[in-house]
Parts: sequence; C-alpha cells; structure tokens
Amino acid sequence: MNERIRAVRERLEGYLRTAEPSPSLLAPDAHLSSQSGLTAGEAVALFEDQARSREIDVVSRELRQDNRSFYTISSAGHEQNAVVGSRLRITDPCLLHYRSGGLMMARARKDPSVDPALDTLLGVVASKEDPISHGRHKVWGSRPLQVIPQTSTIASQLPKAVGLAFAIERARRLGVPGDLPRDAIVCCSFGDASANHASALTAVNAARWSQRLGSPVPILFLCEDNQIGISVPTPRRWIEETFGEQSRLRYFLADGELDEVWDTVGQAIDVCRSARQPVFLHLRTVRLWGHAGSDVELGYRSLSEIQADEERDPLLRNARRLVETGAATPGELLEILGRIREEVVRAGEQAASRPRLETREEVMAPLQPPEWGRLGSTLPPAASKEQRRAHFDGTLPEEQESPVRRTVAAHINAALHDELLRRPHALVFGEDVGRKGGVYHVTAGLQKRFGRDRVFDSLLDETMILGIAQGAALRGFLPIPEIQYLAYIHNALDQLRGEAASLTFFSSGQFRNPMVVRVGSLAYQKGFGGHFHNDNSLGALRDIPGIVLAAPARGDDAARMLRGALAVAEATGSVVCFLEPIALYHERDLHSDGDEGWLTDYPPPDETLLPGEVGIHNPEASDLLVVTYSNGLRMALRAARRAEEAWGIRARVLDLRWLNPLPHEAVLRNAHACGRVLVADECRRTGGGVADEILSRLVQSGFRGAMGAVTSEDSFIPLGPAANLVLLDEERILAGIQAVTGEPDDLL
Repeated sequence: MNERIRAVRERLEGYLRTAEPSPSLLAPDAHLSSQSGLTAGEAVALFEDQARSREIDVVSRELRQDNRSFYTISSAGHEQNAVVGSRLRITDPCLLHYRSGGLMMARARKDPSVDPALDTLLGVVASKEDPISHGRHKVWGSRPLQVIPQTSTIASQLPKAVGLAFAIERARRLGVPGDLPRDAIVCCSFGDASANHASALTAVNAARWSQRLGSPVPILFLCEDNQIGISVPTPRRWIEETFGEQSRLRYFLADGELDEVWDTVGQAIDVCRSARQPVFLHLRTVRLWGHAGSDVELGYRSLSEIQADEERDPLLRNARRLVETGAATPGELLEILGRIREEVVRAGEQAASRPRLETREEVMAPLQPPEWGRLGSTLPPAASKEQRRAHFDGTLPEEQESPVRRTVAAHINAALHDELLRRPHALVFGEDVGRKGGVYHVTAGLQKRFGRDRVFDSLLDETMILGIAQGAALRGFLPIPEIQYLAYIHNALDQLRGEAASLTFFSSGQFRNPMVVRVGSLAYQKGFGGHFHNDNSLGALRDIPGIVLAAPARGDDAARMLRGALAVAEATGSVVCFLEPIALYHERDLHSDGDEGWLTDYPPPDETLLPGEVGIHNPEASDLLVVTYSNGLRMALRAARRAEEAWGIRARVLDLRWLNPLPHEAVLRNAHACGRVLVADECRRTGGGVADEILSRLVQSGFRGAMGAVTSEDSFIPLGPAANLVLLDEERILAGIQAVTGEPDDLL
C-alpha cells in the first residue's frame, strides 16, 4: 500500500484506539448540538458513507498495483460531500465531479437496490457488468439514483446542468410530462480549479442571466474546493472573491465541523428549492494522495505541506466530533471501518473477476445506427388541417402560389411551424431566433405563433445554447437550437463532442439527449462573409462518433429532412446537426436568371427523408456519376448541363443529403450503373470533407472505374470576391468531369 495512504489510515485508527468515549452517549435521534439539526444516527450514517468512499479509493489503487484496475482518481479528502448526497432528494438530478464519491455513497442509501461499492468498482476495473457505462469508462452515474454520467472534461457538465435546471421550470410552465417533481433542483459538482474554466464561468453567468430575465434556474453549484488543481495552487479566498458577491447567485460557505456543514448545506438546498434560484455552495475540502495514482506529489509539494493536509482528513475530524459529542464510541467507529473494509475488499475481488468488453461490437453497441427505414413509423401524426390553417393564416404552405414561399428558407420555416404543432414538447431557441426571426428570417413568425416559452432568444453564447439543449432534452423536451454560423459551433464544440454525443455511449443508452441543432452553414454568401460567416470545414463534426449530419440543398428536401432529423433524434436519442446552406436560403434560379429552377413546392407534412435516402437527378444518365451535396448540388446540375451541351456527356447527379452516416450503398449502386465517378466536395481538400471517404470506400468495395474529386482549397475564406478563388465552383466541376471522362480541354 502507498506510504501516504498507510499514514492517513494509521492516524485515523490510532486516534480511535486511544480515544476515550464520551461519558454521555447520544440516542440516535438526538442532535449533536443544540444549534444543529444533525442527529447522532445521521452523523454515524454519514461516517459510514465516507468510510466506504475512502475504502473504494484504497482498493482501486491496490487493484491497480496488480494491473487489475484502470482508474485511480480518488475522492479522498472530499468526503464531506456525503452531506450533500444525504440532504438532496433522490429526485434531484446530479451531474458530478470525479471526486464526488462520498456524495454517491450517501445517495445510494436512498435506494437499497443499489450496491455502491460493487457498482463503483465494476467501473474502476472496466467490467462490462458496470451498471452505467458497461465498462466504457469510470463515471459517476446511475439511472435509479438520477445521476447523469459525465466525461472527464473539465467543467463541461455545468452548461447542461444549467440547461436541465432551466428545463425543469420550463416543463412545469408548459405542462410537459416527466418523472421529476415540480420542486426538483439540479446539483452540479466541480472543483476549485475547474471553476476557472470557460464552461464553468459561462454556466454560472447564464444561470444569473436567466434569473435576471425572470426564468427560474434551481441549480446548486457545488464547488468542492481543495485549493489545488493537479499541481497548481488556487489563490487564497479565490473562490469566495469570484463567486461570493455576484448578483442573483446566493453564496454559502460550508466549512467546520460535520454538524456545521450539515446545517449550511441544508440552508443552501432549501434556498435553491424554495426560491428556485441558482445557489453557489462552496464546500471546503482537502485533496489526499495526489491527483491520481500516478501523481508524485513530492515533485511539486513539500512533505510538510502534504502532512498538513493529512491532518485535515475529514474522516479523522468527523471521528473526533462523533466521539466527543457522544454520537458514537471509538469502538463503534473502528467496527464500522473494519466492516466497510471487508465489504469493499470483497467487492473489489468480485469486480476484478467479472468479464470486460472483448469485441469492437460490444464497445460500439450504443453508437450503432438503427435500421433507418423503420423510423418513419415513429413520426407522430401531423396536426389537423384546421390547426395548421390557424398557424399558416388560413392558407397551407403546400397550397400557396407565391414563389416567395418556395425558397429553401421558406420551406424550413414552414416545416418548423408544422413540427412545433406536431411536437408540443419541441423548443426552438438561439441567438436572434425569436423577436427578429433569425438573421436570415428562417424562424420568422414562430415566436408569435407558439409563444416565448417555446421559441425564445438565448444569450450570445454557443456553449450555453448547446448546454440548454442537452438539459432540456434530459427533461423530456425535443430541442431545436440554432447556431447562427458553422464557424460559431467551434466555440462550443466540446458540448457536442465531449458531452451531448457521448452521453448514450457512457450510459449504455440509459440517458439520452436527443436534439436537432440547426446550423447556418457553408460558404458562397454574396456581399457578406469572411471566414467567420463563410465556413466550409465540417471535419470537427464528422469526426464525432454517432452524430448525424444532414445537409439539404433544395427546399422540399430541407422540409422532409428536417422532419426526418427530428424523427431520428426522438426515436434514437441522437444528436443531429442540420447544416442549412446559407447561400441557398433565398436562391430562386438554377440555370439562368429568372428560371426559378431552385423553387420547389412544399411537401405534405407526412413526407420525410431519413439517413440513407439520397437524391438522384438525371436518373436516366449513365455516362458519369457526380456525387455532391448542398451548394455543390446546384453547381453540379449546372455543370452537368454544360457537359452535355459541350461533349454529349450525360451525367447523373447524386445528392448525398446525409454526410454522417454517408449513404455508401447508394453511391456504390449508382457508381456501378454509370462506370465513372466524380466527387464534387465544397469543403476543404483536407478539412474534413467527404471526398476522400467516398473514393476510398468505392475502391474497398471493388469499384474499378475512373474516379476523381474536386474540392475547395485548404484556405480560410477571405472577404469579398477573393473567396471565389479558393472555393469549389462550377468551372472546377466541369473540369473534373472532363478529366474523369477524358474529353478534350479545347471545348471548355
């Protein structure tokens, strides 16, 4: 056993062996002091929770020495958080810091079916019998305990915790059913070092902002302050100075004896629950044994500093308090320690003997896509014609004659109206989507029709937009957040990569956060742009396992695909990014000015498109297959007409529609039918486009026809006409057709 672990244990047991019991013992229901609400029975139960958490940390490191476990970040020194676990209700959802072991032990007492020691150690040894992640990661999570599992990313759980607290109140107002009581609160724990992270700061700010606007956010921010982040010390009083005097954020400092902590925690929870407002609970803790098992503290701390922290061991302090007040005798506490040790060692041996994940199929099971074709049956019925007419001012969009209503933007707007009618639990929100109706007016009229509770403006913060979406989804909503521009999503990518898309993976599907994130995407805007508004890099999104990417081009497709995206999200719990082509929002023409070839009729509300369903244009053509998507579709159709006029080459054009998962079967089938393939990819050559994957999959599948690709350049997009120098255009597609088919270049 590690020397420091042994020293801490010997100090605690040494005190109990020599301590004199109090001359007057307390009954279990007697209070530890006249000023405190903590009873002797509750105090002893807390000590047992804390001892169990401590012993799990010890056994985890012992198993690691034998190469039988894989996780050694411990809760040692943080065990006072057990008080929070005891005082919260089991119906108060928790999103926890990795040192919240004591809290989990206390919370598990509320459900006898949960074995907290065995469950935790099954995660530590990465057994597939771990009840939450099935061996994919050691996380604090439990479906029966309402603990939503998190990744290890610093503070990344705070935005969605705020979103969940916000959604509890919004669900109450809208009458959305769920399994949380009306007075539930959300607890989110994190460390003092994590409190400096942008994700933490923006979450606290958003909670205060929402409260200021009159939207209650009953969240308990639990900062477990051990005064150090790995090796970097936190300045004295930093947490108090940063969070102690912020408006619309009640601050409580929990420190001192166990009964004092108990009372302060109770006050903080009561204020959060009754006032429905954000509360910052600052819990003083200490970190024992370094950051993790591999951390050599003597490399950055002196032995005297380490020993001083060991003297602050909460188990030692609580043992003294229980003995001095007569809540327990030294012998009783020694018996608890011995019994818990035997229980946890036994659980460790049992966990280490249990099977682990052995196949890639087992690992990836939560990420496997469903049979998409079956999802059409999950689409709720559309609203009645009478209801729809009321929302569309009497004339349905499929009955309107004005071509203005047939643009891509108009179709998305109409589809959003229909889907909000179809799905009373759907929410639309983001920057400027409400009163303004979106910067491109795609959400115009929605707030007027559905009210501010369902269509609302967010603060200017993409991290919180996605955090609210995750929290709302956890509460039973179907969120449709908007990110104004594709480049903006990179400001908040971890909320997709680290949190939203990983939730089903790390919970084995027990928790879900379905959503459809509408993103103003890609390039080719005229008269406006630059790299932050014209962004053609999808690599960061396509790299996220399990995420679904939709990229419509035409208006009718956009409406059908939006319905399909919502069906996919709701049925599977998936995160869907709906990449709307900004440059095509209001486009009307296809081949020549005034031909109105890009206008389409609005499809009836029961028509959908699902992943795998592609668009085939010029289906009778078989000289060449052009594979493309979004803006590329319009350019490819124009280039295909010119190729036929110039060379007699008749090109079939396949609109992928879905960029993840890619419809490889449809591509291969049409490639064989045409014999030659050109991929026209408007994204950067090496910036995460689809050309490389499509071509490599064709080769792997045995396709041996001529192949090629044309793409945009590996460049940021400049302002003004210079953008055309680096973006894929019609001429490049035509040149690609020529190269693949071997036509002479003097006809261009």
